[in-house]
Amino acid sequence: MVVSSLQTTEAPTPAYICPFDRTCSYLNQAAAELEMDDNIRVILEHPRKVVTVAIPVRLDSGKVQIFAGHRVQHCDVLGPYKGGTRYHRAVTLAELSALAMLMTWKCALLGIPYGGAKGGIAIDPAQYSDGEIERLTRRYASELIKDIGPAIDIPAPDIGTSSREMAWMMDTYSMNMGHAVLGVVTGKPLSIGGSKGRDMATGRGVMIAVREALMELGQTLEGVKIAIQGFGKVGGAAAQLLHQAGAKIIAVSDASGGVFASEGLDIPALSTHVAANKTVVGFPGGEPVTNAELLTLPCDVLIPAALEDQITEENADRIQAKLVAEAANAPITLVADQMLESRGIKVLPDILANAGGVVVSYLEWVQGQSFLFWDEKRVNREMEKLMVQAYHRVSQRSQEQGGDLRLAAYTLGVGRVAQAIRDRGLYP
Repeated sequence: MVVSSLQTTEAPTPAYICPFDRTCSYLNQAAAELEMDDNIRVILEHPRKVVTVAIPVRLDSGKVQIFAGHRVQHCDVLGPYKGGTRYHRAVTLAELSALAMLMTWKCALLGIPYGGAKGGIAIDPAQYSDGEIERLTRRYASELIKDIGPAIDIPAPDIGTSSREMAWMMDTYSMNMGHAVLGVVTGKPLSIGGSKGRDMATGRGVMIAVREALMELGQTLEGVKIAIQGFGKVGGAAAQLLHQAGAKIIAVSDASGGVFASEGLDIPALSTHVAANKTVVGFPGGEPVTNAELLTLPCDVLIPAALEDQITEENADRIQAKLVAEAANAPITLVADQMLESRGIKVLPDILANAGGVVVSYLEWVQGQSFLFWDEKRVNREMEKLMVQAYHRVSQRSQEQGGDLRLAAYTLGVGRVAQAIRDRGLYP
């Protein structure tokens, strides 16, 4: 059996688990539940292709700095690779590989004809000028020119990137092809083939997943108390939509800290404050709260929408929410997930809860490929249909298996990919 170099055999600290190891653990649980052929499991455990490129960038000072850029392509048995491009100082190849694998299961679970990929550069974009980031992005795209494309691999925004970077990538690719290629990336500006509804898509998907889960518990969003860790593109959108639906957002936070109000924050006023101050800290309509304190507040729903590993074995026993929705990727560690399950706390897994973004990315790609664009109402309607269907497939599978929603989601996603491998066969 081949052992992936991305997996670790020795943990740096007792609490640490390599993100790729953790994702493989979930794969192995699903494989066992499905009684999967071990040969197929081994195929799924390894990314099909890992591309690492050196990116020389001339800084504004005239000095040339070399950055390492990565693109991990996990599995394309269902269709082209799909996944975000992350600019963050903590980017590692193991993390990107885990996220690429998660994207494979996410697309399969939602019934989208994509495989999983993830790209990234270890950089703090706040420390560089707009011109430096543009030169970095364009060189990164040009280095990947043979590995991306509308029928090959379709990047999208992620942490540290936005529609701006996607426009630069699309333009770089198109200039090399000699004509405009709308489908090479998603999350683009509307002016060059972006989709209406994309900015709010992931947050809208979180709202839909929470709404459906509460309905099964005999509740509606009206008056439900929700705490959200993270007030960026995902957390901010989820807060806005949940607030509009009647929920009480009692706490939100960002990297600098958070605010809390037991009877609910004024989300429109908070959004105005953030637009002016770039942080939720100092908002006069709430009391200060730390990111760690927010996670353990008494609430009905907790939404971790920031980074990985926020709920761990150190704080899982103090989580007071009845429902946790993983708006971020892998915000709960393996041990913490088991602890929450043992306490009867329902967890909406990331491959379901935060899938709204990739659904609308898919819809953007479809629109770009057909050169026929939809209004926002239709985009939201199509996305909601896929999200609701996926939630109820997961819920039904969970009831049939007698297990949690995560295992149900993984068995559905992994099972679909495994079936495709069986149907296509193994190329000699």
